[in-house]
Amino acid sequence: MDDMTLLRRMRAEIPRPDSQGLAAGRERMLAGIGQRPDNAPARSRGAGGGVGGRKRDAGAAVSTGPLRPRLLGRPVVRAVLATAVVAAVVGGAVAVVGAIREERPAAAPGPVSPRLRPVSAATVLKAAAATERRHEKRLAPRDDQFIYTKEVVRETETTTGRTRTFVDENWRSVDGSQRGWTMEVGKGWWSQPLKPNESIWPPARWQELKKLPTDPAGLVLTVRKQLTGGRPAPIADIRAQDWPTIEFGLVGLLHRTPVMPPGLRAAAFEALGMVPGVTATTGVTDTEGRAGIAIAYQDPFHQLPTSDVLIFADNTYDFLGYADTRTSDSGGKRKTYKRTFTLESHAIVDKVKQRP
Repeated sequence: MDDMTLLRRMRAEIPRPDSQGLAAGRERMLAGIGQRPDNAPARSRGAGGGVGGRKRDAGAAVSTGPLRPRLLGRPVVRAVLATAVVAAVVGGAVAVVGAIREERPAAAPGPVSPRLRPVSAATVLKAAAATERRHEKRLAPRDDQFIYTKEVVRETETTTGRTRTFVDENWRSVDGSQRGWTMEVGKGWWSQPLKPNESIWPPARWQELKKLPTDPAGLVLTVRKQLTGGRPAPIADIRAQDWPTIEFGLVGLLHRTPVMPPGLRAAAFEALGMVPGVTATTGVTDTEGRAGIAIAYQDPFHQLPTSDVLIFADNTYDFLGYADTRTSDSGGKRKTYKRTFTLESHAIVDKVKQRP
């Protein structure tokens, strides 16, 4: 058999790469010849108030009545997405995160070749969105049902290295009219429904989630409107000081809403890739040893990375998990903890504390 015939047969047996695979390959090729894709923060259009001067130490909430110190029924400690803590990315080291165990092919463990560095955050998140759309499960819960999630949280104290593992199970009312059960680091309590004039971000009710745009640009503008109250404007006219709040809202949506209507999570991935200052770091692994790419954010106003890191499989772009850092002042001593979150399972059930 001649070589050309053999090559033609190989071409017939090997599927052609999709557009996302080609885009990622192009990024890697450019990296190999010294061209580094850039996703640097946008230059500020001027100083002033707004997000640039605020501290990211409170959960986002929108209300026409009294606000509750919680996010989706969880206490402020879980709602916090703090920029004051520099722990997710320090000196090039990226926190590792637990993998979400779903019915998807796992990324092969092992080190990442240096030839694969760097890849832009926008490319990774677009590929992750495409993967999400191929694998997402279409859910249509009834208003009287509950969304059940089981999450494993591993928490390591940075000073002592002591690690604790918690299993948190949550039941959230689909329409928000019934009390649910909320757990935080192994402790649970009844979470009361929102009052008619109350709302929070991300939305607690399934119908409100369904109203969110599933196109990335539309989702960016919606988050901006919800959290800053700004006037409608095209993406190009968004003020530099608004982008940290937009990133805050998108990451909060992704982390606090593990189960979403079809198309929303993919849109959130792509929307996050539009935020100036979001970066990708290859060569990391999750707690199961799978090669990954970490997505983090550099706040251009505080010149600090946030403590929130999302990790995606290096070869499939499956979402592997989430990591952050929390601080505690209990007992008069300030302690810092690195946390990883693994969504083990989720389902639609008919009653609180009913398991699938």
